[in-house]
Amino acid sequence: MNNLRSHQGFTLLEVLIAVALFAMISLAASGMLVTMIDSHDRGKISSDKLNELQMAFLVMERDFSQMTRRTVRLEGDEPLKQFIYSNESTYSSNTQGLAFVRQGWKNPGLLLPRSDVQAVTYQLEDDTLNRLHYVFVDAVVGEEPKVRPLLTGVKQVDFEFHNGLKWSSELPKDDLPLAIAIELDLEEFGLIRRQFLVPGISAIDQAQDNQND
Repeated sequence: MNNLRSHQGFTLLEVLIAVALFAMISLAASGMLVTMIDSHDRGKISSDKLNELQMAFLVMERDFSQMTRRTVRLEGDEPLKQFIYSNESTYSSNTQGLAFVRQGWKNPGLLLPRSDVQAVTYQLEDDTLNRLHYVFVDAVVGEEPKVRPLLTGVKQVDFEFHNGLKWSSELPKDDLPLAIAIELDLEEFGLIRRQFLVPGISAIDQAQDNQND
């Protein structure tokens, strides 16, 4: 009898308490797992967006630093008078954009049937900042641009230009600026401003050149 009593099983109350404790521990563990997965997903999204932003800035820096003093003709029309122009004439009705010509488009030995300068357009369309370019600098009638999406989740984009004295939102008319600033309102990071040097001429130097002439 003593041996039988020493090998008795758990009571119903003890089993219920054990099941309740196990359920609470499982619920807490599953909640922690869901939180960790959500944090990982959010971190990956933020990391991907940051990489996308850094790559876009690298492309912009390459384009702006190689900006050149060349006008273009759109669809066979007369050449534009300015070296930098807005989206009033950049292949889109969207007003948030900028276009210019850059040099340094690699074409070793001129083996490809195109120039080594490139007409570039940055424009915002459907919350995406796109980079557009044509095979030929002077676009012909009916030619479609090559579109490269750079940034998604862009609410607004604005450009400013520095002439050596101050920043201004007005497009330079006579020459290239010394620097260009782009302000991006992003869904992920908010307002971001980045400034790029441009091979332009300052307003002071330009005034002196005009006096010498």
